[in-house]
Amino acid sequence: MRNQNEFNDFSTDSSVVNKMEDILRATCGTWQNCNQTNVQSFLSRCEQENIDPQFCMNWLQDNRDKIPNWPDVSDTTREWMIEHTSTGSPVSVAKDSTD
Repeated sequence: MRNQNEFNDFSTDSSVVNKMEDILRATCGTWQNCNQTNVQSFLSRCEQENIDPQFCMNWLQDNRDKIPNWPDVSDTTREWMIEHTSTGSPVSVAKDSTD
């Protein structure tokens, strides 16, 4: 019998995966509906929920066989990461100008 949770193919902290699954359902609906537009919403929501976008991107990549048009979706995720992070790392907060 198949696991009721079709998204849970990733071995990590289950609370983080559960949160990513909820975000994916809210932004994409299903893996098959994941496209260039809603994957950006997925990554933004993950960032808002304090989940490392790089971790989320890796999770998507681990499930790429479930995402139609993966090469284009993958390009979009990389572009999003470049725009929203600094060299793949969380963007740092600027120092106070009074220092």
